Amino acid sequence: MTSAASANFFELFQMPATFRLDLGQLDRHYLELQSRVHPDKAAHLSDTEKRLSLQWATLANEAYQTLKKPLERARYLLKINGVDTREEDNTAMPTEFLLEQIEWREEIQEAVTLRNTHAMDRLAARLKSETNQLFDSLGTLLDDERQHPAAAVIVRQLAFLEKLGRDLNDAMAALED
Repeated sequence: MTSAASANFFELFQMPATFRLDLGQLDRHYLELQSRVHPDKAAHLSDTEKRLSLQWATLANEAYQTLKKPLERARYLLKINGVDTREEDNTAMPTEFLLEQIEWREEIQEAVTLRNTHAMDRLAARLKSETNQLFDSLGTLLDDERQHPAAAVIVRQLAFLEKLGRDLNDAMAALED
């Protein structure tokens, strides 16, 4: 077993570096890899081999967690293609998108104030639909058109929607208390 430090996550699972990924195949490759590198399999080996086994198992877990989540997978694809999404310091967004974010927040606040669970359910369904549309766009931009800078903008928008989804879930949970 060699060092795991330089492995590309897609290569690790022998999968194409694409956004549209066969998740069933990813699961199978992950389980197969873990069956070979899990530290329990190295209990009878030398300390160096045990350490390498632990490194491989850790890398396999990190790679699997990254590739199975679409937003993390998109970030990783952009990273290996030399594009930093700059989510921490680049908040430049299309004005229309930012206005929608304000409207979403106002609608959530109104539903909370009125304790309207049906309105919250409708917001959750709409958020899921809009998120799925953006993931479809990401697939086109990353896999078909290879427009990485445009895909980075979509990733930043999805990060906003992900936070909005967490806030919406918190508001829904608060209404159930």
